[in-house]
Amino acid sequence: MEKKSSQFLEKYLNNASPTGFESSGQRIWLDYLNPFVEDYFTDTYGTAVAIINSDADYKVVIEAHADEISWFVNYITDSGYIYVVRNGGSDHQIAPGKRINIHADKGIVKGVFGWPAIHVRQGEKETQPSMKNIFIDVGADSKKEVEKLGVHVGAVITFEDELMVLNNKYYVGRALDNRIGGFMIAEVAKRLSKKKIKLDFGLYIVNSVQEEIGLRGAQMIAERIRPAVAIITDVCHDTMSPLYNKKKSGEQKAGLGPVLTYGPAVHNNVLKMIIKVAEKKKIPFQRAAVSRSTGTDTDAFAYSSEGVASALISLPLKYMHTTVETVHMKDIENVIKLIYEFLLQLKPGHDFRYIK
Repeated sequence: MEKKSSQFLEKYLNNASPTGFESSGQRIWLDYLNPFVEDYFTDTYGTAVAIINSDADYKVVIEAHADEISWFVNYITDSGYIYVVRNGGSDHQIAPGKRINIHADKGIVKGVFGWPAIHVRQGEKETQPSMKNIFIDVGADSKKEVEKLGVHVGAVITFEDELMVLNNKYYVGRALDNRIGGFMIAEVAKRLSKKKIKLDFGLYIVNSVQEEIGLRGAQMIAERIRPAVAIITDVCHDTMSPLYNKKKSGEQKAGLGPVLTYGPAVHNNVLKMIIKVAEKKKIPFQRAAVSRSTGTDTDAFAYSSEGVASALISLPLKYMHTTVETVHMKDIENVIKLIYEFLLQLKPGHDFRYIK
């Protein structure tokens, strides 16, 4: 990976961008993309869109989501302990023992999710972490002292863990779901620029907000752009890691290539085109199926007002919604390559309808 790409990845992944508070990460993303695009805009809630060929009538979207799961301060006790509610699908079971950052009015306040010692908890019925009993300690002895630090109900909380490399082939960290997607679509735009590719259609590189609480940013931006086709990238489960039921979750493994999903929201003609590109360019890929929704921004684009021909290219990921989300470097490159090659062969005006 190029040095500048690697530096961007580290800066972007280590930055906190909780759902509803994505603006600092969006600024980093847009600053990196700026040399490779002609224009950009942001919408009211912070979705960022970089554009190549803004005057073209035929519009194509490549998309990821920018937000990460987090917590909100919900209640401060008289003795200075803090109880929380989720912002997105945060996992209460991994919280005890974690270091956290509270994004308070006066800046970052450090804290920890505390937990009683194992020999205190042991017995006939050992206490388990739940949303009723996990708590944060910021080193304050009273509610007044907590508030003096600038912490209040509604302050957002993120885990402190940062990006690292595992065995020279995996990236590990929090929020790879799905800022790694934002990185990949940015690299597609960079590759187009560096290779001086002139697209015959408008390309909208979209980094949507608020996916983790219901695909909200994608819903808004799909209605605004109204593209002819959308390629969504997100993460999916590496089901070859322990404790997964492959009969239920399918079989996908990090390192074996992007995962292409079959399902009602995925347009078959777009999917067939992606598969054809992958086979022609010898890009490895895996397959998955969903019974109803994909649970990704694909659904928001597919089911927008007029319907957008949409497909999902997923990156296999271990340990989703933890602070040690893990992805394979080869898969990152192959997702970038697959989207890039798809764009090169797409002709403006292509009609993806089933019946014409």
